[in-house]
Amino acid sequence: MSLRRSFLSRRISSGSFAISRSFKELKTLDSAQAESNPRDEADDDGEAELLLEGGGSWSTMFPELLGEIIRRVEASEDRWPIRQSVVACACVCKRWRELTKEIVRAPLQSGKITFPSCLKQPGPRDSPLQCLIRRNKKNSTFYLYLGLSPSFTDKGKFLLAARRCRHGAHTEYIISLDADGLSQGSNAYVGKLSSDFLGTNFTIYDSKPPHSSAKPSSSRGGRRFASKQISPQVPAGNFEVGQVSYKFNLLKSRGPRRMVCSLKCPWSGETEADKSPDDSKMKRPESASSGYTVLRNKAPRWHEHLQCWCLNFHGRVTVASVKNFQLVATMDQSQPEGKGDEETVLLQFGKVGDDVFTMDYRQPLSAFQAFAICLTSFGTKLACE
Repeated sequence: MSLRRSFLSRRISSGSFAISRSFKELKTLDSAQAESNPRDEADDDGEAELLLEGGGSWSTMFPELLGEIIRRVEASEDRWPIRQSVVACACVCKRWRELTKEIVRAPLQSGKITFPSCLKQPGPRDSPLQCLIRRNKKNSTFYLYLGLSPSFTDKGKFLLAARRCRHGAHTEYIISLDADGLSQGSNAYVGKLSSDFLGTNFTIYDSKPPHSSAKPSSSRGGRRFASKQISPQVPAGNFEVGQVSYKFNLLKSRGPRRMVCSLKCPWSGETEADKSPDDSKMKRPESASSGYTVLRNKAPRWHEHLQCWCLNFHGRVTVASVKNFQLVATMDQSQPEGKGDEETVLLQFGKVGDDVFTMDYRQPLSAFQAFAICLTSFGTKLACE
């Protein structure tokens, strides 16, 4: 490899963009090599163009070798932060990105979150993904982290952020991939949560359509921008993907909040070969074929000795709070109060510190939907307590 080609490869891989300095150095190298071997210069120019356009020699690697490299990286880098090496493979060039997306499995099969798109895909089937929500009361923001250890003090891997804001008599939570860019006009915007005046009925909106025939919501709360669409590439509306309702407790009877969720759960994308033999024996909501899933909070039991309502959170919740809940699937969709599968908890949320909460979710919910549901638990609900 010539000096000029080696220098250019090193400059590109390091991500440096000192343009003026690079051009001066390249010009000096060009002059020296032009005098020694004009033919090598022409060959190097062609190779340099390949590097700039699509990754050069990296993009022309044999498919078998490239696939083996990515598979080994995927198998060895199984946890964050070292899993960023898998993301780096997808950033080399278009060919690497396409092959990496084929090899890296969705959270449903792998139980891992790798790319931002995983946040809107169903969670794992066998065991829930354990996450943490941290609240900042000063600026009304909430941050979702992927738990990297059983400890509640571990900050974890950042996933999503949300900010609460008032719009007249309504409250909205703007959800974003960027902890600092919490606005609907940001490229990191993924959706929002909107509530009514009493804070008992919530609507979940997605920034992208859940399916090809979906239409943006026509309601005022479903609009993404108050004015006209600012760009053809940015949808002007939001797409409704779920609703959360808290039941009134006018008689002030003792007990936790009661809630019902109706969600358009994302398509799992799994084929018959991906399904385990035990899937046919598992109880499923009747909504599996229609695309809707109805969830309700699991009924707690009254503990006579402790004189409080109790749920088994398996050590994931340590502080008693009216915000704590577990959601299970309602089997009879025509009757939201119908009996469901009490054993399989699809989402649980609970308090472990002053501003720290746990969030564990699984199929068919996505991280985005689970986060939005948990956000509804924040705030006072006088009519429901």
